[in-house]
Amino acid sequence: MKHAAFAIFAAGLLAMSTMVPAQTYKINNKMEKLDLTQEWDKTFPQSDKVNHRKVTFRNRYGITLAADLYVPKDATGKLPAIAVCGPFGAVKEQASGLYAQALAERGFLTIAFDPSFTGESGGQPRYVASPDINTEDFCAAVDFLATDERVDTGRIGILGICGWGGMAVNAAAIDTRVKATVASTMYDMSRVNANGYFDAMNADGRYELKQQLNAQRTEDYRNGSYALAGGVSDSIPADAPQFVKDYYAYYKTQRGYHKRSLNSNGGWNKTSSLSFINMPILSYAGEIRSAVLLVHGEKAHSRYFSEDTYKKLTGDNKELLIIPGANHTDLYDNFDKIPFDKIETFFRSHLK
Repeated sequence: MKHAAFAIFAAGLLAMSTMVPAQTYKINNKMEKLDLTQEWDKTFPQSDKVNHRKVTFRNRYGITLAADLYVPKDATGKLPAIAVCGPFGAVKEQASGLYAQALAERGFLTIAFDPSFTGESGGQPRYVASPDINTEDFCAAVDFLATDERVDTGRIGILGICGWGGMAVNAAAIDTRVKATVASTMYDMSRVNANGYFDAMNADGRYELKQQLNAQRTEDYRNGSYALAGGVSDSIPADAPQFVKDYYAYYKTQRGYHKRSLNSNGGWNKTSSLSFINMPILSYAGEIRSAVLLVHGEKAHSRYFSEDTYKKLTGDNKELLIIPGANHTDLYDNFDKIPFDKIETFFRSHLK
């Protein structure tokens, strides 16, 4: 009886809402002034086939995001567009910029952006991540692209790398403007934070982790500063897991090091993982109606994230592509392993 009464009450509220004149709240479009580097400071060479410049846009939480815009030099008419982000703990001058520039060479208008609180993007405190805000970052990138006069608003896709692969799929579950999504060498950041690598952490281990993180919150508040977890170590032992060696080979060498990259330097705030433990992403991945391509390396330690996410997806426009012989970081910058031809074909097939 109580449930029925509540249902009637809720239906009444809905009916009343349809009779009230629509109201609006004016958006404050004033953006935070960001210190943007103008020289080319990427980890990859600049293409002579693409025009490049820095741009900014805001998300729904008022955070100003910094991005690199790449436009094909011979572009004419309205273009299909792609927003790119990742890996988790990287900046747009690393893998996401490489992907964005390569796709711009193939005829797409692209942006590679720094997530909230990191890189050249705004937001305080620095070096924190959020399953909600970082999903919103992708949706805000779509806002930016959808209002660019050079973009065909019906042909917008997103591409996430590593941890932002999971964010991209999560964004596709909520943003119906996204017509195609690629997740490359993806992580499910909620799962790995809550369960550890290979789901090795049980409830007791998770409780102990939460105790440590919450004790750190007290210390941070007392000290008036946020302790950092540290990025990839400056030196690794010979018996370190292979994927740790792979991360070192990218983030700590000339190949991929960048001064603003969290993984190359001090890392995230220690407490940054708390919200991921409590708020799983990908809960509604099975409801995504747009196209999704998951790309992963055969030898990647993280391969199970893509394989299990693929099981959640429905429809005949979902694909899982395993790259023979590739490890996790091969798909950051190895042109012999990154399947750009397939990615281009996928986007062209579904951004039309």
